[in-house]
Amino acid sequence: MSEIFLTPQYWNERYRTGHTPWDIGQVSPAIQRYLDQLPDQSIRILIPGAGNAYEAIYAHRRGFSQVYVCDWAPSAFDYLRQQAPDFPAEQLLIADFFKLDITVDLIIEQTFFCAIDPAQRAEYARKAADLLSSGGRVAGLLFATHFAQPGPPFGGTQEGYEAIFNPFFQILQMDITPWSIPPRAGNELFFELKKKPTD
Repeated sequence: MSEIFLTPQYWNERYRTGHTPWDIGQVSPAIQRYLDQLPDQSIRILIPGAGNAYEAIYAHRRGFSQVYVCDWAPSAFDYLRQQAPDFPAEQLLIADFFKLDITVDLIIEQTFFCAIDPAQRAEYARKAADLLSSGGRVAGLLFATHFAQPGPPFGGTQEGYEAIFNPFFQILQMDITPWSIPPRAGNELFFELKKKPTD
């Protein structure tokens, strides 16, 4: 497996040139609906590998004041800065997710998990749990199938995802969402996890 996609330079060039075929050009409907039902707009939200950050822009405009966006490609933030110039600069984190040192209440997953090397998925689950406050949650979308072509993106199965997350999280839901864009209909799992108590 080529490891070129594991570098900031690779992803920065993709955003700089606009070569982002996974980008749906809007907030994902399922995540929009999830954000709409959250009662507390003061919670700390992290969106890792956010790319053009439609979810961050949407949450910001909805009044969520503590949305942190992490991407290791500086060009990924260009669209967010254009669309939401009042977004707090200190909440834009040009960093490696696996090296973050913050505490948040919610992690929104949108096409980051599918972009990392599948060998890092257990590390992702462990790191997400470490970043979350007690009882914190991860919610978002996962692809519900393996892909024929080499990744990224990398797919998977519900059973495989559950095995990865179970050591660290209670799985509150993980089901095919009816709120996908048409090209992804029937192929996206919406999931919500709750951090298990630590000893």
